[in-house]
Amino acid sequence: MAERMQEDYRRFLQPEVISKLSNLELKARLVVEGFITGLHRSPYHGFSVEFAEHRQYMPGDPIKNIDWKLFAKSDRYFVKEFEEETNMKAYILLDASASMGYTSSKISKLEYSRYLAASLTYLMLKQRDSVGLLVFDEGIRRYIPPKAARSHLNIILKELDSAEASEKTDVGGAFHELAERIKRRGLIIVISDLFDEPDRLLVGLKHFRHKKHEVIVFHVLDPFEKDFSYSREAKFIDMETGEEILTNPWQVRGSYKERLGNFITDFRRECRESMIDYFAIDTSVSFDKALFAYLGKRSKLG
Repeated sequence: MAERMQEDYRRFLQPEVISKLSNLELKARLVVEGFITGLHRSPYHGFSVEFAEHRQYMPGDPIKNIDWKLFAKSDRYFVKEFEEETNMKAYILLDASASMGYTSSKISKLEYSRYLAASLTYLMLKQRDSVGLLVFDEGIRRYIPPKAARSHLNIILKELDSAEASEKTDVGGAFHELAERIKRRGLIIVISDLFDEPDRLLVGLKHFRHKKHEVIVFHVLDPFEKDFSYSREAKFIDMETGEEILTNPWQVRGSYKERLGNFITDFRRECRESMIDYFAIDTSVSFDKALFAYLGKRSKLG
């Protein structure tokens, strides 16, 4: 019976299944619960605490919390009360440029990225981490500062639900603007197809590292963008410039895949050298791959 329940939950890690649901909060909750159900051990760690105030000692209070220095001054017993302190401050950077609207099937890159961002937000808040959202194309379209309150979930989900692909793009330039905008150090989670000049992208990402942020990059592609599995003559239209090319895909498939492979290899190497975590995923990949990557980074920081 337990195995049956686990299988039922884990099917909600599949993008095509989750895309059939209408409510973004429900999607995020089912993805995260399915992910947690599939774990062999809990990803939750003890939270650090921060002193809040004193109150008078009551029978049954832990003796270790008595403030003995205050007792020496007042000859009365007081205990320290603590409030939970968030483990981490995270910023999700969602690319909403024109190319993110592409899809070869039932789910676009932007739609997949919205689900991923929603799931990460739900997971972080469940862990009482602080999370914010930045939606960008050629610049910042929307900025929601990080908070750890559960009520913050609806604010972020509402913005994610309304995020649409624009006609503009300048990912590298947007990274520089975002790096200057984000003042407090934290974890930067970039969700993007990285359609820009590689050098501009890398310089922008390194700007975050220069500001002492930790960085994870989720490179989101459509399966057809990876495999170029077009079987007939086709017209390819650049979604950001409008440029058109008519070609037989089989004639260019080999060189296309080689260039894409080289880009990913070189980009991953450059990220590694700059201590940036890079993960290439496509819109058919289950969400647990990305959630595991996030938890791995979080455990290193924790």
